[in-house]
Amino acid sequence: MSSSPGLRAYELPWVTAPEVPQPQRGCDHLPERVPQPITPALNHSISPLAMLKPIKATKTHVGDAPFAIVASQYNARYVDSMLRAAKAELKRAGVKEIRIVRVPGAFEIPVVAARLARPAFPHGTRRAKHASPSAIICLGVILRGETTHAAHIAEAVTRALMSIQLEHSIPVIHEVLLFENEEQARVRCLGTRHNRGAEAAQTALAMAKVMKKLPANH
Repeated sequence: MSSSPGLRAYELPWVTAPEVPQPQRGCDHLPERVPQPITPALNHSISPLAMLKPIKATKTHVGDAPFAIVASQYNARYVDSMLRAAKAELKRAGVKEIRIVRVPGAFEIPVVAARLARPAFPHGTRRAKHASPSAIICLGVILRGETTHAAHIAEAVTRALMSIQLEHSIPVIHEVLLFENEEQARVRCLGTRHNRGAEAAQTALAMAKVMKKLPANH
């Protein structure tokens, strides 16, 4: 490696940076202001209600198809309201057979849903005593507390309900809701405009219609 005379191999000649002209203090010589992009302010005044879609009446009719509802007794004020709305929606669609099972809490919903999804065969017979429902609606309300217990319950219920509907090929409508506070529950459970019970019933009716059109697996 060659080097300049008088410099060692690891030394470099000193290079002076060119002098940058400084602006004068007079106002006529101030640098131009660079325009800054304008960021629109976020509108924090939007109500959470504006993000909810109102429940609209549907015209789905399923004839004599049976339906089942599994509803938690815990947080009964909210669950009972969803249950009433779900029953009203099913009856409005002409459903004649609605089987309702109440369980202590949200965690107990999946085991009952699994039992309902299986046809009941009397001992020693091959003919089902009770046909499986066209859809199973699961209603519950979980309020988040100071620990992670509520989140664990909600996740376990979600996984179980998904497994049931895939195993038995029966729509399981998941309306076991996890809320941050009672205000969220009030808006989505107690009123008629955004009642999740009515929405669950509409989904059940629609899915029963879809499943009826699909070929049965034997």
